[in-house]
Formats: sequence, C-alpha cells, structure tokens
Amino acid sequence: MSVSTWAISPPDKEKLISAAFEAKKFAYSRYSKFRVGAALLSTNGEVIKGANIENASYGGTICAERTALVKAVSEGITSFTALAVVTDVASALSPCGMCRQFIREFCAQTMPIYLVPADYYEKVQKGDINGGILETSIGELLPHSFGPEELELPRPGGQS
Repeated sequence: MSVSTWAISPPDKEKLISAAFEAKKFAYSRYSKFRVGAALLSTNGEVIKGANIENASYGGTICAERTALVKAVSEGITSFTALAVVTDVASALSPCGMCRQFIREFCAQTMPIYLVPADYYEKVQKGDINGGILETSIGELLPHSFGPEELELPRPGGQS
C-alpha cells in the first residue's frame, strides 16, 4: 500500500529531527538500554518532545511516541503536521505496534513520519542529503487500521 504524505518545510523538518535527538537524551531506559526520542510538530508550529520511560514493571513502560502524544493531548494540542522518531541504531526503526495504533488515534493517515537513524548527521555530512531517513506515514505503517471513525459506522439490526 502506498499512501502519499503531505510535506513540511525543510526548516521545520530539521527542527523536528533536532528535537527528537534532544528528547532521546532524556530517555529512561535502564532495563533495555534502548533509548528513543520522538518529536511532534503541531499545526500551530509547537514542537512536543517525548522519550521512552521504562519501569521495573515492564507493562508500565511508555514509548517515546506515546509520551509525546500524551504530553500534547493532555495540554489540549490535538492537531499535528509531522512526527520524527530516533533511536541509537544506525538505521531507521519503526514504532512498535502499540505506538502505531496510538499515532493512528491522533494523527492523519497521510501525516509524514520521519524515522531517523542515529547517525543521521554523519550521513548528511558525508553527502547523503536524506541522511538515511525513512519517510513514511501511519497509513503505510498500519494498513487497514481501525480508527475512531469506525466507531461511528452503522451496525446491523439497529444496534447502536
């Protein structure tokens, strides 16, 4: 499935990527040692950062993408234009399944998601203008997804 995404300006994209790297510095990953940073760009230009926060009770762990979304939504920000995610791995890694569903709840299916490798800046310095980023969308990451609009579909037999 190929879902086209809208574009954001190069300066906004760089601001978002830089914020994701900054967010990663505050990851609390004492168990997995796998740091993740995420940054959301709201439609009003605000950047909301999130890092993964682990817990000794593993089920209490929250990923960076969900941290950023929870921070934004809890402050009344519910409209977004892009998301950037970075790890310590030198390749672009995708959000987990739970984060994909969470992103689907709050973001347009065609909103750009930038999956940024840890060595992004080194790649750019060496002439790779894209820096190894995988640009995708939640429509591509979670095809045939279930979202809020499905809850409004009519139900056979008059059930509501």
